[in-house]
Amino acid sequence: MVRIGYTMMTEQAGPRELVGHVVGAERAGFDFSVTSDHYFPWLESQGHAPYAWSVLGAAAQATERIPLMTYVTCPTTRYHPAVVAQKAATMQLLSQGRFRLGLGSGENLNEHVVGGGWPAAHVRLAMLEEAVEIIRALFAGENVNHHGVHFDVENATLWDLPETPLPIGVAVSGDSSCELAGRLADLVIATEPKPELISAFDHHGGAGKPKVGQLPICCDTDRDAAIARAHDQFRWFGCGWPVNSELPGPAGFAGATQFVRPEDVAQSIPCGDDVQAVVEAVRPYAEAGFTEVALVQIGGEHQEPYLEWAEQKLLPALRGL
Repeated sequence: MVRIGYTMMTEQAGPRELVGHVVGAERAGFDFSVTSDHYFPWLESQGHAPYAWSVLGAAAQATERIPLMTYVTCPTTRYHPAVVAQKAATMQLLSQGRFRLGLGSGENLNEHVVGGGWPAAHVRLAMLEEAVEIIRALFAGENVNHHGVHFDVENATLWDLPETPLPIGVAVSGDSSCELAGRLADLVIATEPKPELISAFDHHGGAGKPKVGQLPICCDTDRDAAIARAHDQFRWFGCGWPVNSELPGPAGFAGATQFVRPEDVAQSIPCGDDVQAVVEAVRPYAEAGFTEVALVQIGGEHQEPYLEWAEQKLLPALRGL
């Protein structure tokens, strides 16, 4: 059975609202939750980008059962890996063992703000690998002195470490990232239901480990309104990782998607209140080998009716996958 998650999307709601939403998701019966970590929204119409780690700390205190996870944090540019390790360990303590650290190589959209430039994709992957190794050493309780290709760490130790081991997930998009994830991660993260990603992860050491996907939907009793909202706020989703990781700001995404039509979005994102349409959109993830899928309800102001619909209709229908 595929576990179904809820996404706290920081690009589309403020911090207090996000915490309220995940409380509602726990009440509705979602199996887990994930949180994006952005400095900018993808498009201005989304309108938000609060600090994800403050939101996570508040969510840990406001909820009791639902697991929490970053989906994903980049530990290489905007954040130093030693700082990410400290934040994640603290989150595991606050949540009493409900936190997983999802990591990725990042997007220019968020990482450019510190003024360090945006490296080529192969450099970003090498930076991620070195960052994961530093974080692992700190999670193990080591005193870390590290002078590597990309990072320096001087006499670092985590003084508050959880007894519960803290799982690390790595986001993948191709063979190189799957090799890294299979070797270093406890779970894999992907936003497309590509069986070849799961096969590559398993081949490189990921067999038997959780596989976490993500799927946007736009629930509304008015399907035309749902399509319009999905087009307004989520038309960037179809650009693909090579584009989404490179553009520097919302204006770039607006320009890149200016010719995307509402009907194009409706073909790739389930819109309306047809439960079966969502089931069929989740099915390829299950068939590809994903063990978990986090749903994204598009529209920060449209979470409460979605959570009610999910509790009453959607989640029961998805339990059979």
